[in-house]
Amino acid sequence: MAQSSSTVGAAAGYRPSATLPFAAEFRRQASRRRTQLALGFMVLLPLIVLVAFQFDSGNDDGGGGEFSSLADLATSGGLNFTLFSLLVSASFLLVVVVALFCGDTVASEASWGSLRYLLAVPVPRARLLAVKLLVALAYSGLALLLLAGTALLAGTLRYGWEPLRSQVSAQLDPAEGLLRLAAVLGYLAVVLLAVAGLAFLLSVVTDAALGAVGGAVLLWILSSILDQITALGGIRAFLPTHYANAWLGLLSTPVQTDDLVRGCISAIAYATLFWSLAFWRFTRKDVTS
Repeated sequence: MAQSSSTVGAAAGYRPSATLPFAAEFRRQASRRRTQLALGFMVLLPLIVLVAFQFDSGNDDGGGGEFSSLADLATSGGLNFTLFSLLVSASFLLVVVVALFCGDTVASEASWGSLRYLLAVPVPRARLLAVKLLVALAYSGLALLLLAGTALLAGTLRYGWEPLRSQVSAQLDPAEGLLRLAAVLGYLAVVLLAVAGLAFLLSVVTDAALGAVGGAVLLWILSSILDQITALGGIRAFLPTHYANAWLGLLSTPVQTDDLVRGCISAIAYATLFWSLAFWRFTRKDVTS
């Protein structure tokens, strides 16, 4: 039987699709200190917030404004505590964590000088990049789930299983409130795909992991700043951060879905563009490190 052109000259039994299994890369990344610290902090943060609330004397003399009222809602039940934890984490902390997992994955291999050895196994370039991307996305999703899960467990144990309350909706019974929170997590996961795509692209074009991670975070912050400039008019709708807070529409009564749909389309479009550029660049890149 004739061999396919892609396997001519290859060692007997060699199958490109069997190189660098997802499970092997997942375990490899799990052993890294940055993975352990990032996931550990996702568990620790809600506990820190919970402890901080225990030192609240309640005498703020009317200060604090909107944030103070949100903090008051956070202590009215486990669902509300989870919502507060997501609120204070979504705009920066989760961005940094996703950028860390997706921006460090290829650039760190290049900086260590191990990337060329992975390709010499040989692992096809497209497969190597795809597996690393999937593992980075898996850990990003796990970080989001750990944050919400820990907040929900700790908040429920401390404040009870109470209805979900917010400043933009009527009180929601716990079952419906849990579904709304699940939808919020889903939307945040989709929005953060744009961060993942940008960080992954920078990870491919640079050998400096810190540059890839920091560059993605700084560009996201820049987009957030530009989005606040009303003089830009309709141009703001094309910024990746424009619909980042549209998940608040999931808490309203009735649910506001227009911006949610636009936000999902925007995030998926940006992520697809960045990932396509990353694959295009990496498959043509002269890897020397």
